[in-house]
Amino acid sequence: MTYITPVATARTSIVVVNSRFIATAGCVQSVAEARSFLALVRAEMPDASHHVYAFRIGYGNSVIEGMSDDGEPSGTAGPPVLSVLRGTEIGDIIIVVTRFFGGTKLGTGGLVRAYSEAARQVLSMLRTEEKIEKQTIGLECSYSLYEPIKRLITKHQGVIDDETFTAAVTMVAVFPKSSIPRFQEDLQELSAGRVSPVIMDDP
Repeated sequence: MTYITPVATARTSIVVVNSRFIATAGCVQSVAEARSFLALVRAEMPDASHHVYAFRIGYGNSVIEGMSDDGEPSGTAGPPVLSVLRGTEIGDIIIVVTRFFGGTKLGTGGLVRAYSEAARQVLSMLRTEEKIEKQTIGLECSYSLYEPIKRLITKHQGVIDDETFTAAVTMVAVFPKSSIPRFQEDLQELSAGRVSPVIMDDP
């Protein structure tokens, strides 16, 4: 599975009826990273009225979502930002919308529009890249097969992560997940069935 993720942090701001909304978007790959990202934004702008956020970690059928209105009327801030995120093809992302209250209440509809617009604006500036799902494999081979297997790993877009040279050679390599079936087939043919890779945890 491939999906789009942020490359770097982006920030923009809009002003709505004297209130300033500063939207910050970035890449987070766990709930802990999302909390750390939020903490950094809070520390950067400690005098703000609210730090509303929404995040989506992963993509497709395995997504972890989170959001907070951070003291705004229920449903007027976090859910609109999350709704904007759900309308994109981006995963591993957080948006924090920081509000500096300008003295005039916007009402529920005004808040929904302001937070949604801030989220859309920062997404329009965000640089992204395709994230390819990867898998780690381990294998053991004789010294005579070491160089041919190294070439085979490279042919299938694999990268050797670790090598151990004892009585035999132990190799750990990281592949795009979609490349592993063909690599396994070619490895079976190359080694006449003597070398069988072991699927390990994702890196």
